[in-house]
Amino acid sequence: MNLQVVGCSHHSTSIAVREKLAFNGQQTAEALDRWRDEFPQVEAVLLSTCNRVELYTAAEQGMPGRDEVAAFLAGFHKLSAEEVAPYLTVHNSREAVRHLFTVASSLDSMVVGETQILGQVKQAYRLAGERGTAGPLLHAAFQTALMVARRVAAETAIHQRRVSVPSVAVADFARQIFERFDDKHAVVVGAGEMAEETLRYLREEGTRHITIVNRHIERAEQLARRWQGKAVGWDQLVEALATADLVISTTGSERPIVTLESFRRIERLRHGGPLLVLDLAVPRDFDPEIAQRPDVYLYSIDDLKSACQRNLHDRQQQMPAALAIIEDETERFLAEWRHRATAPIIEQLRRGWQSVQEEELRRLFNKLPELNERQREEIRRCFERVLGKLMHPPLESLREHARQGFPGALLDALAKLFQLKD
Repeated sequence: MNLQVVGCSHHSTSIAVREKLAFNGQQTAEALDRWRDEFPQVEAVLLSTCNRVELYTAAEQGMPGRDEVAAFLAGFHKLSAEEVAPYLTVHNSREAVRHLFTVASSLDSMVVGETQILGQVKQAYRLAGERGTAGPLLHAAFQTALMVARRVAAETAIHQRRVSVPSVAVADFARQIFERFDDKHAVVVGAGEMAEETLRYLREEGTRHITIVNRHIERAEQLARRWQGKAVGWDQLVEALATADLVISTTGSERPIVTLESFRRIERLRHGGPLLVLDLAVPRDFDPEIAQRPDVYLYSIDDLKSACQRNLHDRQQQMPAALAIIEDETERFLAEWRHRATAPIIEQLRRGWQSVQEEELRRLFNKLPELNERQREEIRRCFERVLGKLMHPPLESLREHARQGFPGALLDALAKLFQLKD
């Protein structure tokens, strides 16, 4: 049995190349259908994210090589194989298993420990199952990969430290001020990518009352629909800030949108209570002098980035333990796989010798009809003990070789020696 991974990732391939090879959901389904038609005996799972495009394949024999896979990936996107091939890396057998486990556990991600990749691996595997390209070999590999990812998450702290600016802003800084979020009014100023990521973390923390303020109301309304918030125009910024408990500002303004003078006017409209302002904008949206006002906690992106770096360092400290789990599970999986590979030969060997045993027992019992049932049973047990002792050395040799690697030469020798058929 062969397992192979061919693809490219953020480690060695630019985004300009990766985006040419990327597959959306519909394209992935079409590519798997095409693969099934071109290589019906070869299982396949196609994983395509913003940071990697990888084709996982498995077969008992007849595995397409790197050039064939390059031609397939390139052909789907109407590119030449020569454009694609130099950027593709290949992992085979043990390294392929280890790579899959590492990817699923988020140890190969651009941001180590991020949780999105596990969902992407699940989705890729699920789609391959639906399209009929994931068979027993990849089922075993991917189901084990998901289990390994859960073990890494449970036995290390590699997922416990947030490292993106919005996640640290909400989960670390806001948590220092507020014990609960379900009764807080959160105002998000801006409607770009960082604003949307922030909204996701606010929802995860249980925030119910969210107002999105943006210069272009249409974009604010889109985010509000997606995250069950309320959209207001720029002319209502002051009113929104006056009732806010938490403000996260992410605009691209060239100058502060809230000066110290304008904040003093907002203060007069507020009804007390702490105000946490997480200014994620560069240049800053809030005048730094606002941090000196009573009951105001103002943090800039530099404050948050320092926390991100500390958390990332803490994650990196968990890498040795996580990689040790990967190595342990890779070895365990391969040992089980090799054991499965020897099972047909072992079963044939056992059946063949048992057939000889039964034939000789019948012959003996026919010659000795005076034997009673107790005597016959004792003779049967004697034959079984002899058979067990005869089979023990070859079976033990198979197990030992399987622990060290695939015992192909020994399997071939046993098959020839005992005239075993496929």
